[in-house]
Amino acid sequence: MSWTRPDEGSPEEAWLPGRALVVGLARSGRAAAAALAGRGVHVVATDRSSDVDAGRLGDLGVELHLGSEEEAEALLAGVELVVKSPGVPAESALVAGARSRGIPVWSEVELGYRLLPAGTRVIGVTGTNGKTTTTELLGAILRAAGRPVEVAGNVGRALTDAALEAAEGSWIVCELSSFQLEDVEAFACDVAVLLNLEPDHLDRHGTFDAYRAAKLRIFERARAKVVPRGLGIDGIEFSADDPLPAEPLMPGRHNRENAAAATAAARAAGVGDDAIAEALGTFPGVPHRLELVRELHGVRWINDSKATNTAAARRGVAAYDAPLRLILGGSLKGEDFGPFARDLPSNVCSIYLVGAASDELAGALDAAGRAYIRTGDIATAVARAASDAEPGDVVLLSPASASYDQFASFEERGETFRRLVEDLS
Repeated sequence: MSWTRPDEGSPEEAWLPGRALVVGLARSGRAAAAALAGRGVHVVATDRSSDVDAGRLGDLGVELHLGSEEEAEALLAGVELVVKSPGVPAESALVAGARSRGIPVWSEVELGYRLLPAGTRVIGVTGTNGKTTTTELLGAILRAAGRPVEVAGNVGRALTDAALEAAEGSWIVCELSSFQLEDVEAFACDVAVLLNLEPDHLDRHGTFDAYRAAKLRIFERARAKVVPRGLGIDGIEFSADDPLPAEPLMPGRHNRENAAAATAAARAAGVGDDAIAEALGTFPGVPHRLELVRELHGVRWINDSKATNTAAARRGVAAYDAPLRLILGGSLKGEDFGPFARDLPSNVCSIYLVGAASDELAGALDAAGRAYIRTGDIATAVARAASDAEPGDVVLLSPASASYDQFASFEERGETFRRLVEDLS
């Protein structure tokens, strides 16, 4: 079965399924279930957790199956469409069962795209690192240009929710993860941006080639492609060394690269340099990415909790010339920490290890001849760093690991760090 967006010539009834299954009820799953139910679709929704917040889905008539491991046969009966949340792997029984039955499987962004009003234009942003910063910066640029814009996707509001609020002819800037892109079908960007490609999420994708293939799906059906110089992909190229309409307010060479990508994408969307310059000079960055929490007794405390892989942590470390007290660790993602440990610069004067990745990080640091302290958790690491740090130092939480061993998300980890630092006297 193949459906098209209503503004592509088919009436809404022609593409909406009669019965749909939503797998996973985190933010994007809830949005998808609510949007479908609100259009008269009979929605079955399931999540492995019985504690999931289903919100108002029950009031919308959604048939909820929470915390149970029901047979795929029963849940898939009569289903014409499966919408899969990003956290649900392709190998799950329900997803595999749907594919074996020829039932379409979409990511939530595919559904959201098909719900967009007529004339909506999409700028998609993907890459291993810098997605959120570049997405939000592009939103600021479009607002400076006086264009109606909604920012959505991987971090923040689900695209399905944004689609319900977007006006005809508006712009959507959508952050896209590899998990979202692996299940698109008709999704098409007016401008598609690839920021970079580093090994990440290998615990889910298995190989870098599979991860890369998922990321590159952003270019399928794209009208304009924005790509890093030297990557070997045809498109509008950018690099950190590009001349820009204004220097970005955000610190670090990696943020200049993000600004160059946003500038190239905005120009491809027809935005003038005056609006780009205004946004570059005023955009402060995003929470949990090189966020200055406070300066206390001459010590700067930086929250970089969003650095969930070694490539992002490298960028965080490289942003500072001052003596660094570095907090590393969290849950594992299948990365090799060896090259990261070997390349740590000499201004990293102390390292505090937390979480499940501590053993692997310790092994890599031992092999690199770098000293470290096992602190176990963020609270202990903050206390020890506060004791060790001297005026002029930077204490940097840039974990190079995911957060799921001790926190529900990198946001929760960053907020915990922020609270602990604000409580220091």
